[in-house]
Amino acid sequence: MAIRLGLGLPQMRQYDIGRDVPDVARAAERTGYDSLWVFERILFPQPATQGLYGIPGLPWPDQYRSVADPLVTLALAAAVTERARLGTSVLVAPLHVPFQLARGLASLDAASGGRVVAGLGTGWSLDEYAAAAVAPFARRGRVLDEVIDVCRAVWGPDPVAYQGSLTTIAPSVVGPKPKRPIPILLPATSPRARRRLVDRADGWMPVGTGAAQLARQWAQVQELAAERGRTQPVQSVLRVNTHHTRQPYRGADRRPFQGSVAQIVEDLVAHAAVGVAEILIDLQGRARDAAELTDLAAEVYAAARAAGV
Repeated sequence: MAIRLGLGLPQMRQYDIGRDVPDVARAAERTGYDSLWVFERILFPQPATQGLYGIPGLPWPDQYRSVADPLVTLALAAAVTERARLGTSVLVAPLHVPFQLARGLASLDAASGGRVVAGLGTGWSLDEYAAAAVAPFARRGRVLDEVIDVCRAVWGPDPVAYQGSLTTIAPSVVGPKPKRPIPILLPATSPRARRRLVDRADGWMPVGTGAAQLARQWAQVQELAAERGRTQPVQSVLRVNTHHTRQPYRGADRRPFQGSVAQIVEDLVAHAAVGVAEILIDLQGRARDAAELTDLAAEVYAAARAAGV
């Protein structure tokens, strides 16, 4: 059975969100993509307190100056598609009130016929935390735990009741309910995060930075799952951030998923061999507009399938 392929929806500043999201979503589903995905960036600090991903000196990409709200984007895609799953990769959990996030995801799942996948993370931007977080950056792991708890409670049977550090729900009827249990996926890059993943989540959502590194990380997750007595298989969706160029990238410093379509597909083949179940391919950053993104997505899909991915 072929690996599932997903596509990142157009959220960045070069796109007309109301027109381009539905158009790209329809085209991606027709092409054969199994899922549609969004990410979250809420502001573009000038100057930034820290570099991109927390790496000193690494500049934020210009496209981050305007990124559409992830759940609004998924709602636009849900309205014009029938089959593709609708995923977040990822929502920065501490930037959301837990109860409201749980209800929003439940409503989207009910409206879309049970297609939502909730990828949640803790984020890295101190500026975003200062502007919008419900708790300080130092408490981000505990907030993620509470978001997971609240989601499970709200999505479960009524009456819903919960008592946490951020959330109090008196016994209540809370609806609508999801069409089916919404899978929760976590990036899990540290030992503590991997324990949370194995003990509390449905699946793993790594970022593709090299097939050898992915294989090591996947082995660590599976070994930990066995050690901790997990009986359910760990779902897996690999996020691939591409840097597409029209001509092949000739430099010896080429990074994974940088270069021509052929080079991107070569990397997809290598990463797919590790054994993940699904790959999310985000092509939106380098495309000039929705037409170019749609054409590029179709070309990558066809080439990946032809290569056996």
